Amino acid sequence: MRYIISLALASLPTAALAEVPNVVTDIPPVHALVAQVMGDLGTPVLLLEKGADEHDFQLRPSQMQSIADADTVIWIGPELTPWLDRAMTDSKAVSLALLDAKGTQTQAYPAGQAEEEEHHDHDEADHAEHVDHAGHADEAEHAHSHDGTDPHAWMNPANAATWVDLIAADLSTLDPENAATYAANAANAKTRIATMDAQITAQLAAIKDKPFVTFHAAYGYFAAHYGLGHHGSLALGDATTPGAAKLTQLQAELKSGAYTCAFPEVQHDPAMLTQLMQGTATKLGQPLDPVGSSLDFGPDAYDNLMRGIANSLSACLNG
Repeated sequence: MRYIISLALASLPTAALAEVPNVVTDIPPVHALVAQVMGDLGTPVLLLEKGADEHDFQLRPSQMQSIADADTVIWIGPELTPWLDRAMTDSKAVSLALLDAKGTQTQAYPAGQAEEEEHHDHDEADHAEHVDHAGHADEAEHAHSHDGTDPHAWMNPANAATWVDLIAADLSTLDPENAATYAANAANAKTRIATMDAQITAQLAAIKDKPFVTFHAAYGYFAAHYGLGHHGSLALGDATTPGAAKLTQLQAELKSGAYTCAFPEVQHDPAMLTQLMQGTATKLGQPLDPVGSSLDFGPDAYDNLMRGIANSLSACLNG
């Protein structure tokens, strides 16, 4: 009798598991937060691959299929990943763009950065229009605009805490039977974020007045949240190669002793930054990874990303 009952139970569909949404995410920190909220119910798809640049990424056919099969796409938004915005044109999936979501704290690039971004976008758009008229329309897709809003909002832990609740609500709408589990997982995720945030706050207290420069303008939220000193960047917010005027300006600042440390990035060649540092007292820090593409992907990636940046800053600026 027990054997017959076991066979009968085994043959029943697992309704809760069958209804768990197919979720696609753009970058490792978002993937990590979604993975924490989903818990044991399922695993989200991550599009950005190891070592890839979030601003300029080519999707493979299998990834395009994942987007086509998705129930929901949870991403930062087109300001960060225009390639995903284009890929979702014909998708029927629900879109949760976190940068524009209710409760997200956003901030603009510094004034000079925003102006430079705008100038760069105008030049890029003019070039795109030119090549389009010349019959090369595919190159025009590389042009995208910025409205001055910095899309690197995951660098503020307050946003991460807001997002896990939004993610839980999004998943619960698609899968109401597991709503309680998503809500409980989101609560645990917020506790974890708060613990991490408090520890990083204590760790960085000693370097608040130490100025630093980074490869590209991805750390404004991090610096503002933790009250860090003046920081600059070599490249634009989308990591585009800087022009001659920007290089001259940064070299002069480095020679004047404006920065204690300079930090390259794991996704980009450090040669340009290290060359600008020659003959200055600025120290070279460990490469930073603002998007976590060098880390092991999974629920721990957001915590590891934030702690990794804090550790690298502390190691150089405290030295």
